[in-house]
Amino acid sequence: MAAYLIVSRIGPVRDADALAEYQRRTRLQPPSVPLEPLVVYGDVQALEGQAPDGVVMLRFDSVDDARAWYDHPSYQEALPHRLKAGEYQAFIVEGVEPGNG
Repeated sequence: MAAYLIVSRIGPVRDADALAEYQRRTRLQPPSVPLEPLVVYGDVQALEGQAPDGVVMLRFDSVDDARAWYDHPSYQEALPHRLKAGEYQAFIVEGVEPGNG
């Protein structure tokens, strides 16, 4: 069953150099499992509550794959740079089977 890893930046970037280093590191390494970027900092329109400053949503084949990607050593080495760059929330949500949504 598909799973989605969603990262939202709560406020503006506070360290552009750290964010650039995070992006450099994540782009250097091929993904450890198959993934499909669905949203990468597109325009956000708030419908209820305050909109996040930015959103990334990645599709994985399963929750296990999403977790494996997040826990992979190469991503874990890049992660401190993103966390230094700003305030974020990150979570994995399981999708629905086709025809069951």
